[in-house]
Amino acid sequence: MCIKSVSRYRSCWVGEVEAEKQSGLLLYMQSERELEEKESKVKRQSKSNLSILAWDNDIWKRLFPARRSYKRLSPFPYSAKMRNINLFKLCSALRVIGYFMILLFAAIVFLTYYAVVFVTWGPLLFHSPFRFSSSSFFAFFILLLFHTLLVLLTWSYFMVVVNDPGSVPSNWRPNQQLLEVEVQDHNLHVPVAPSNGIELQSDARTTTPSAGYCTRCQNGKPPRCHHCSICQRCVLKMDHHCIWVVNCVGARNYKYFLLFLLYTFLETTLDCLALIPSFIRFFGGTKYRHPLTPGGFAAIFLASILNLAFALSLLCFVVMHLSLLLSNTTSVEVHEKKKGVRWRYDLGRKKNFEQVFGTKKALWLFPLFSEEDLDNIPALRGIEFPTRSDVDV
Repeated sequence: MCIKSVSRYRSCWVGEVEAEKQSGLLLYMQSERELEEKESKVKRQSKSNLSILAWDNDIWKRLFPARRSYKRLSPFPYSAKMRNINLFKLCSALRVIGYFMILLFAAIVFLTYYAVVFVTWGPLLFHSPFRFSSSSFFAFFILLLFHTLLVLLTWSYFMVVVNDPGSVPSNWRPNQQLLEVEVQDHNLHVPVAPSNGIELQSDARTTTPSAGYCTRCQNGKPPRCHHCSICQRCVLKMDHHCIWVVNCVGARNYKYFLLFLLYTFLETTLDCLALIPSFIRFFGGTKYRHPLTPGGFAAIFLASILNLAFALSLLCFVVMHLSLLLSNTTSVEVHEKKKGVRWRYDLGRKKNFEQVFGTKKALWLFPLFSEEDLDNIPALRGIEFPTRSDVDV
């Protein structure tokens, strides 16, 4: 009896354990399903949220597009064709303005010539052809000075327009003279070939400027050479691009440009002074043998205003370029000079002047160079330039 009761109790206990295991397994499987359902819900919600965020981000980008690194050329929408446009090539379109400037220059010259010669001083000179009075002599002097300055002005203007400022030869490479030579020992003497006919002597250190390279022209770049975005080339000893002459001002036409500035300033100043008697004659009320007509007075008035404006503006340019000439500096190199340090090309006022105008004094006031200066002064060719021996390059 005892054995049967024990076996019964054991079988009941085993059944209860198996039932608990089955119930536990069911609970575990149910919890796993719940976790999977929750994870699926979270994934669905995250996908929906991401889609909403992507949609919002797309709308935000459409409404407020991000800034580009390029500059817009026009208010029209950016297109792929505009990527191929070179902004520097657009600068060459400014050359067209220069041709209108030439026409404007010719128009001002003709207007001034009519006002000075035919309206103001011509009648005073030829009103009594058989006898010379004081007014006739003064008119002759004014007209002679006027025509002299006009010829020199036109000559200089023609030379600066037609002459090339100097371009770099193709596949140019620096010579041995342009390589940097350093002498550290005070007692050591190294012979250096003279540049521009001037020997560079130094007790401690002698340097000559090194050449560069232009990535736009894909060519070597001599010292003091700069790339002009309007001419689309490198210009030797470039000063600036002048739209009035439709040309760059460089090593080979800088003298012509300076003479053009000087003679234009003198001519416009003379015109302003020569036209003053016409205003007195018109507003004075005194009767003259040759009274002014309204058309003649209009020409005199317009010529006076234009010449006065040019004279005042040219005065500033003449003073500026005179200071640059005496320091052997160009308008571009002003920004390269360091304050408190002597300019390496400053050889003294006399030598700086000769670097541009030559050594022949008889030709200083004319847009001409002697063959001797062109042979002995390489700076006029724009490739090699002498430097100071006491200034580091």
